[in-house]
Amino acid sequence: QVQLVESGGGLVQAGGSLRLSCAASGLSFNNYGMGWFRQAPGKERDFVAAISWSGGSTGYADSVKGRFTISRDNAKNTVYLQMNSLKPEDTGVYHCAADSGLVVRTTDWEYDYWGQGTQVTVSS
Repeated sequence: QVQLVESGGGLVQAGGSLRLSCAASGLSFNNYGMGWFRQAPGKERDFVAAISWSGGSTGYADSVKGRFTISRDNAKNTVYLQMNSLKPEDTGVYHCAADSGLVVRTTDWEYDYWGQGTQVTVSS
């Protein structure tokens, strides 16, 4: 079965950096676009970043542009999210997701598979 396993979350001070990873198995990884979403306590799940199957196209939420970078390594079946200049409002559970479509998608209902998430906490 398809599994997406996130790692790399933790507690960091404002201004710090974290690198999240999402390892995929059970699917043809290089046929899937990948995305990162986050959910803060008591809030809806929000789009963060997405990358096409080839890595040639990316998309970002306005709130993270210039601070976060999404990338992928198809040889390792892994997608990454490099997060720099972190702010307290970046706190939440970060989930990766896989989408069988051909374009970068920003809405969660369009994704086919989801990971359990990794907690990111940014202290002020």
